[in-house]
Amino acid sequence: MKDGAPTIATDGSGLRVAVVAASWHDRVMGGLLDGSLRGLAEAGVTDVEVVRVPGTFELPVACAALADRFDALVALGVVIRGGTPHFDYVCQAATVGITEVAVRTRVPIGFGVLTCDDEAQALDRAGLPGSAEDKGHGAATAAVATVVALRDTATT
Repeated sequence: MKDGAPTIATDGSGLRVAVVAASWHDRVMGGLLDGSLRGLAEAGVTDVEVVRVPGTFELPVACAALADRFDALVALGVVIRGGTPHFDYVCQAATVGITEVAVRTRVPIGFGVLTCDDEAQALDRAGLPGSAEDKGHGAATAAVATVVALRDTATT
């Protein structure tokens, strides 16, 4: 994977995690979702629920609705730049919305939203065979590691 990316190995056994995934760009989303589920399994998380929403814009409201039932969430989406400002609005709304939900609820949310100039960039980050990065896996392991870090801090 990419230079400088941390290797995160943590024990997430016993955690409940929801993966909230957008539906646009099926191939990219399939890679992100597979990577996320693999990352959770590697961390020992067995209680996983996948919730599909129409698009990246819908991720914050879905995360807000699920936050009180899970130890962590993973938000997955992809927005590819087009010829209108729509890209900027969706990216900002998703980023600010997901951040607001995490801070307000204190439920860690792994951020797996790709914001790319073209489909090739998205495919290169989707964790597919030949991809340089696996952002779904990274988002899932970051969410689990944050729960564990906060839990460990609360008990010391």
